Amino acid sequence: MASAEPPHVERDALATAIAVVGDDDALRAVLGEVQRLTQMKFAAIAFVSEDRWIASLVSDALDFGLAAGDELDVRTTICAEVRSCSREILIDNVTKDPVWSIHPVPKMYGFKSYVSIPILVGSAFFGTLCAIDPDPRETSLGLVRDALLALAAETGRLLMARMARDIDARPLSI
Repeated sequence: MASAEPPHVERDALATAIAVVGDDDALRAVLGEVQRLTQMKFAAIAFVSEDRWIASLVSDALDFGLAAGDELDVRTTICAEVRSCSREILIDNVTKDPVWSIHPVPKMYGFKSYVSIPILVGSAFFGTLCAIDPDPRETSLGLVRDALLALAAETGRLLMARMARDIDARPLSI
């Protein structure tokens, strides 16, 4: 799978805090369920702000190269679009979709199927629950949409509970 090289830079306090908040077995189980439902090999919980995309937790059977606390340029993500529209984006097959087939992000990262769902912590946008795969989906992701929305809501609840009980798991500026 072709991918943009994730930057390997010194983590600042926010990136470190985002990685700490994602270090949770219940959240790992959520990512496992996302991968099972979507049959995608990469899933992540990402913090997404206007100017940053930071991986909070990653399950990577693709060797995509991202770990918790790593960043992508938010301008090279579809998650930024999810943040601005506050709606999920599900793509079964990039090559057959008139909008996404010409979008630069799928080409940049080499994926054919994609999921990104907003995560709210309380009423605040935290980021996205996302998954990618180099292969298209044969079964419509629309069939698992409701389950994915429920997992994103559960992720928000788990993140809120983790931040409430553990001061080290509170990101600095969300």
